Amino acid sequence: MMRVLFGAVLGLLVAYPALLALVLTAVAAIVAQPAVLAFAAGVLLWPRITRRIRGWTA
Repeated sequence: MMRVLFGAVLGLLVAYPALLALVLTAVAAIVAQPAVLAFAAGVLLWPRITRRIRGWTA
């Protein structure tokens, strides 16, 4: 599912170059917020964090 979604987004960006500038601007604004970066890192790393903690308590 994620491959299809990623492909669709890339297709839109290639088809509409002006959309690329808009997306890059939005990504830059989001990345500038430290809380957003911390939340994204937590979501992406959560499985690894839980496995490591489970290893400590086992």
